[in-house]
Amino acid sequence: MDIGFVGLGRMGANMVERLLRGGHRVVAYNRSPEKTRDVMAKGAEGVFALADFAKTLKPPRAVWVMVPAGDATETTLNELTEHLAAGDLVIDGGNSRHSDSRRRAASLGARGLGFVDSGTSGGVWGLQNGYCLMVGGTPADIARLAPIFTTLAPPEGWLHCGPAGAGHFVKMVHNGIEYAMMQGYAEGFEILRASPYALDLGRISGLWNRGSVVRSWLLELAERAFAKDKDLSGLMDFVQDSGEGRWTVEQAIETGVPAPTIALSLFARFSSQQTESFAGKVLAALRQEFGGHPVKSKSPSA
Repeated sequence: MDIGFVGLGRMGANMVERLLRGGHRVVAYNRSPEKTRDVMAKGAEGVFALADFAKTLKPPRAVWVMVPAGDATETTLNELTEHLAAGDLVIDGGNSRHSDSRRRAASLGARGLGFVDSGTSGGVWGLQNGYCLMVGGTPADIARLAPIFTTLAPPEGWLHCGPAGAGHFVKMVHNGIEYAMMQGYAEGFEILRASPYALDLGRISGLWNRGSVVRSWLLELAERAFAKDKDLSGLMDFVQDSGEGRWTVEQAIETGVPAPTIALSLFARFSSQQTESFAGKVLAALRQEFGGHPVKSKSPSA
């Protein structure tokens, strides 16, 4: 199948390579031309302007957009679709908010353009293992793209979740669950590290993946990380939060669904992003004021 592809970052370039291995014709574009040339060296055709997709792909065209959610996706889709025609199809494979995907589907549909949202999971390992795809759109559009989804995903690794927006909604909740799982592992390993025993965290994570009820791919990655740096001394305890965790908590609030574990894991990420906690300073000040408890003060030069 012919497919256009926009966005050749860490995931996008690997997805293009997997599509090429599957025998598809891929026409690729990236804002920085050197990345386009990189995938051209692997067999993709390259364009250096979004307008060129209309000339290079035969109608009806399909173009996969794999850029950061938000303004980057909005700008790219607006520019790209100016050069497409009725019957053409756009796939947003990023982590867009599901309400944005519904809006985009309606707007493009009014112009005769198809829109599919694909929540994409697999990270940098997707080239080797395949990508789990959660897709939303009309049955006709999904059927048309089935060869692409089948190539990108492992066996039984993609699902038509519902109409436009459904794919990104499922991916949003997927990432909220991921937050909670990662936080649980993180807290557990910190308790192990603080124990009175000389525990080998790498071997424990490996052990837990052999029949344990907490085994998972995330735990395999923990084992790899400890093998590289047993104390993780080369890392800072800063964890960025992406939009999906926030949106999952907002959705839980909106629908009255109790989700304390996911919410607390999101707040833990907020804490990791603070170099200093003003709340902690307030706590220290209050304890000192009411009970004369000792506090640690900054030196005047700090």
